[in-house]
Amino acid sequence: MSSRRSALLQFVRGSFRAWVIGSPIYYLWLAFLLALIGMGAYAYSNQLEHGLILTSMRDPVSWGYYIGNFTFLVGVAAAAVVLVIPAYIYHWKPIKELVILGELLAIAALVMCMLFVLVDVGRPDRLAHIMPVIGTLNVPSSLLAWDVLALNLYFFLNLSVVTYLLICLFRRKEANPYLFMPLVLFSIPVAVGIHTVTAFVYNGLPGRPFWNAAILAPRFLASAFCSGPAIMLILLQILRKTSKLDLKIEAIWKIAELMAYAMFLNLFFLLAEVFKEWYSDTHHLQHMRYLFFGLEGHTALVGWAWTSVVCSVVAFLLFLIPGTRKNLITLNLGCVLIWVGVYIEKGVGLVVPGFTPSTLGEIYEYDPSMTEFMVGCGIFGIGALLFTLMVRVAVDVVSGKLLADEAA
Repeated sequence: MSSRRSALLQFVRGSFRAWVIGSPIYYLWLAFLLALIGMGAYAYSNQLEHGLILTSMRDPVSWGYYIGNFTFLVGVAAAAVVLVIPAYIYHWKPIKELVILGELLAIAALVMCMLFVLVDVGRPDRLAHIMPVIGTLNVPSSLLAWDVLALNLYFFLNLSVVTYLLICLFRRKEANPYLFMPLVLFSIPVAVGIHTVTAFVYNGLPGRPFWNAAILAPRFLASAFCSGPAIMLILLQILRKTSKLDLKIEAIWKIAELMAYAMFLNLFFLLAEVFKEWYSDTHHLQHMRYLFFGLEGHTALVGWAWTSVVCSVVAFLLFLIPGTRKNLITLNLGCVLIWVGVYIEKGVGLVVPGFTPSTLGEIYEYDPSMTEFMVGCGIFGIGALLFTLMVRVAVDVVSGKLLADEAA
């Protein structure tokens, strides 16, 4: 017991040392993130004081920038399964070394998801109604309750697995597969489940025909398996340049190849949905017409919608062709284009058209307010800071720089 306590103290001291000691660029990065968090905290304090009237959300469009970011980040979190399956199901060693980083990204993304839901609730104290003992989690009738359960379950699964693996590496112990493999395997259907349940929250609303489509859940998953790995690929290249991690280039090429397949499915599902709406030509088409061509002179989203489509198509072509997929310049360009395309598709391209026109035929042109933008920047700052600090410790442990003493 004393040796374990000694190892734990060493781990805490080593983690703190990894957080506070770094290059000038590292300190500038931390200062930038802390400035974002401070800006977001200031904006949110104003929102708490004056209410959601400081946002651009109104009765016709009651979800906006916050829920759009929540939906996008659920996909980023679910994308960790793209690394888990090749690593632990097919035992492909180059990707197995990256799984810890993917799970850390999932943890940071889930924290941001929960924060975006928190700031979207005008009275955050009302969240107590869904807490066990204090309130009632309305399962199984409430899809929102299922979403809460799935997200928290996936968060604790990733946190448990990555903590166990890092502690084993730190103590120079072999990880017991009978302990962590069941959790890893269970995390795969849960990863699929968190984005599926999120899609069900949308398409379970029959009064919103733009979302009321069975194909929405597959679309969510396909886009998630593009956007999450796109962020991971850029982060991996930064870590290859700035750390001592032995990250194999073959792993980057394989992730990019898997993204090409996912991007094809994402575009195919979008085309299928567009065909269904335009060929049937019912009054439900007005939501998609508003998104791509405008409605009654209202064209606020048209530019965003076509930007998303163009970015997604160009990115798919860059990842489809082996020559551009294995060129770091075009690879990074494709990652940025995928991120932009999916971020728009799951943000303003998904949430706002579902409300426009409203059930009463009203067209309200939603545009995020400065308060929403500042709060969102603060939440992204919290997620980036959390990921940065976790990666600093993980890199030191995996590279052998932070290990327990033999006596411990």
